[in-house]
Parts: sequence; C-alpha cells; structure tokens
Amino acid sequence: MSHTCIIVEDEPLARSLLENYIQKVPYLTLLHAFSDPLKALEFLRENTIDILFSDIQMPEITGITLLKILQKKPLIILTTAYSEYAIEGYELDVLDYLLKPITFERFLKSVEKASLRLNNPITTNLPEKSSPEVTTVVNISEGVQPFIFVKDGTKLVKVKLNDIMYIEGLKDYVSIFTPQQKIVSLQTLKSLESQLPDNQFVRIHNSYIVSLEWIEAIQREKVQIGKVFLPISDTYRKAFKDFIDKG
Repeated sequence: MSHTCIIVEDEPLARSLLENYIQKVPYLTLLHAFSDPLKALEFLRENTIDILFSDIQMPEITGITLLKILQKKPLIILTTAYSEYAIEGYELDVLDYLLKPITFERFLKSVEKASLRLNNPITTNLPEKSSPEVTTVVNISEGVQPFIFVKDGTKLVKVKLNDIMYIEGLKDYVSIFTPQQKIVSLQTLKSLESQLPDNQFVRIHNSYIVSLEWIEAIQREKVQIGKVFLPISDTYRKAFKDFIDKG
C-alpha cells in the first residue's frame, strides 16, 4: 500500500536528502516538499496526507507551532539537529523523532514504523487523557517472564524485563534499549527505576540504569554492554560494587 507524504524543511540540503530517501522507498509517494511552513499549512488544510516530515526550527513559524495549528494531523515525523525538542514533540503525539544528520537506516526504521501504524490502525480504547508517565509493571510467577508497559508516543509498548539491556535518562524522558529496538518514553529515570526489580537492575550514573544479565565486562570506570561502554559515576560506584558482589 502506498503512503502519501510531504516534507516541510527550510534547509535545501536537508530537504534534498529527505527527498532522496523517500524516492528509495517504493511505498512512499512524495506530494510536495515545502521550504515555507506557511505554504505547507495551506496545503494541509486542503489536502489529506499520511505522513508529514517536518523540521522544527524554521522561519516565521516553527514545526512545533505548525503541529499545534493543524486540526487534522497526519502521522508526524520530526527532524531537527537539537535533541532538547524531543520532549515537546512526544507531548504532541509525534510518531518519531529523527536527529540530524539522518542516516537512511534510521529514516527507514521510522518509515516502517509509520507504515505499520497506517496498515494496522490502533483500535484499543485507551484513556484520552492518560498521564505521559505511564509505566505498568506486571509481575508474573510460575516461570513466565515479567514485563512492563511503557508509553512510546501515542501507544503503550510491552517490554520484557529480560530484554532490557540498559536505560538512558535525559531530563524528563528515558530511552530503553533492547536488542530489537530503542523505546523513548516521557518519564523520569527515577520514576522508572522505582518500578524495576532491584536484584536485576542497578543505577550506575545519573543518566544510566543497567541490567546485570547484559553486562559483558567492567573496565575501570565503565560497564560494557555489547559494543556500548557506559560510565560509572563516583556517586553510584560503591552501590554498584555491592550489587556486583551480591550477584
């Protein structure tokens, strides 16, 4: 099934890159690439599309303002060079957030996510005004693996605890890393930490929680998980050592 889309991007090189990426995806149809967000707004008032790729920092009105003005919203994928806008983007129920420079691999992952949503609309009746900080831990006995539900954009995602390699916190949102995916959820690292079993997860830094099961090596002041090395801060060093000694 083909999905229609438009680009709203004032930087010529970034706009050209997105156009090139879209041309490579057989099921995407680019209707227009706008450099002026006001012209894009006029187009969107008269036309229905599936996916909107929009930069955030633009002249006259920002991408965030554009999203707030739109009455009928398509699936929204934000693009920007500034990660601090991610929180506000997720509050506006954007589908995904692409940090520049955007690789084709990351772009394709985002587009696949959009295609899955368009081909399989969510029909679950969730509370319209649910808190952004939605984390439900389900404790299962008799050998069935426990899991959590976390809010990722507009949906709740089920994550098995044993699949969580590590969690990174930044201000008011967290990134949960598993072998299959990265899930971004609008909540604090502290609130999520309180929901996790303390015999399986440990805080090693103001910004990181790691799973004991996924630690491959401890080298000086760092923990190795796969190809990633995470710092152990002075604040959490003793507690981490005690955790390892008990494990």
